[in-house]
Amino acid sequence: MSTNDFAIKVENVSKAYTIWKDPAARLKHPFLDLTGKLFPALRPLIDRQLAGLCCEFYALNDISFEVKKGESVGIIGRNGSGKSTLLQIIAGISRPTSGSVIVNGRVAALLELGSGFNPEFTGRENVYLNAAVLGLSKEEIIERFDEIVAFADIGDFLDQPVKTYSSGMSMRLAFAVIAHVDADILIVDEALAVGDIFFVQKCMRLIKEFQKRGTLIYVTHDTSGVRSLCQKALWLEKGELKGQGSSKKVSEDYLEATYAERQRVVFSDNTKQKPQESLPIQAETFIDRRAEFLNNSNLRNDLQVFEFNSDSSGFGAGGAVIEDVKLLDAATGAPLAFGVGGEVVILTITARANVDLDRPILGFFLKNHLGQELFGENTYLSHLDNPCHVSTGDTITATFRFQMPYFPPGDYMFSVACANGTPHDHIQHHWLHDAVVFRSEQSHGHGGLIGIPVRNIALSVQSNS
Repeated sequence: MSTNDFAIKVENVSKAYTIWKDPAARLKHPFLDLTGKLFPALRPLIDRQLAGLCCEFYALNDISFEVKKGESVGIIGRNGSGKSTLLQIIAGISRPTSGSVIVNGRVAALLELGSGFNPEFTGRENVYLNAAVLGLSKEEIIERFDEIVAFADIGDFLDQPVKTYSSGMSMRLAFAVIAHVDADILIVDEALAVGDIFFVQKCMRLIKEFQKRGTLIYVTHDTSGVRSLCQKALWLEKGELKGQGSSKKVSEDYLEATYAERQRVVFSDNTKQKPQESLPIQAETFIDRRAEFLNNSNLRNDLQVFEFNSDSSGFGAGGAVIEDVKLLDAATGAPLAFGVGGEVVILTITARANVDLDRPILGFFLKNHLGQELFGENTYLSHLDNPCHVSTGDTITATFRFQMPYFPPGDYMFSVACANGTPHDHIQHHWLHDAVVFRSEQSHGHGGLIGIPVRNIALSVQSNS
């Protein structure tokens, strides 16, 4: 890849920090080291003593990846995984212990709240300081100052010291500055979590507009946000790059690892898929609900439904196994081969218990092709006061009756799961990604990820003449 093709190139980057045994060890180290240099005969003994005073901690260990110009890449990982350290190196705030980073273009980074701000300076003074650090000339800052202040919307606090700001106000001012520096690369590190909903939405609109012309690096614990904003994702774990690829696949792998760590189990390997092409179910054995709708309307939203794929990728502790998932016509109980959106359907999930389950939970998410969760439901609340007991070898079936929304053209997937416990404390026994896939061929929806069947639309005029 030529230098004109990538925005960021990270090669074998490691970052090590010295961890001292105690504060006294930091003081002893230079004196002992000097003693070893003055008395070479004592060097072996000195080296053994030095080794006990400190150790090296690698926040990053041999990280390599490339980001093409115009790409949006999410970085996910738990606290302490090295995400912020990596961003600091990319932004030029920190230098790697080894390896190299090449950045093509102007970088604007929103890392820790208030980073780059002097707490003793006023907001006004920090706008000039921070914008200058990000590469704007004094003339450019003056020209854009009013827009920055309007975007931040912090009122009279603009002329107060930043140390008096709340975390939300600091974030507002910091984001307002980086939004107006004409950056080629925008780095956002979980800072939006402290903003109020209206400002967060303003920032998200700006980020989406920026994506049309620049490169985005977005760090968050919210994997749905990564799937929504980013085409690709990186997964960091304990300073190492555990995975990279499509945001959907990396998010699914991260979800599996998070459950495994929380439950302290090794999930069974049911992720191997057989190469196959999804085919529609044979039409003669299923109900085709298109005719009545199409005969009475010029609006179309054909949904092509595919069979349950038991070889879908997934994970789980194995205490239960999902054996079947069906999408049924609510009127007849027959499996749907086609739909138009707006019809009442029944989703059934059938699982077999390999161990006794005292509080089983079955549920689903409907996702789009990016893995964004459009809606979902589970059986927990409906059976909270009357949990059913499932013995080993029993089969349990959950049914969900709902009205299908309208979908923009594209592919959609039901992911299903069977767990035991409560939403906050449970064992995930089997989670299947993309268990049932369907395709929306055409749509009469007018915007949004999905549309709801509106019962009536009316327009009235009142004359004031």
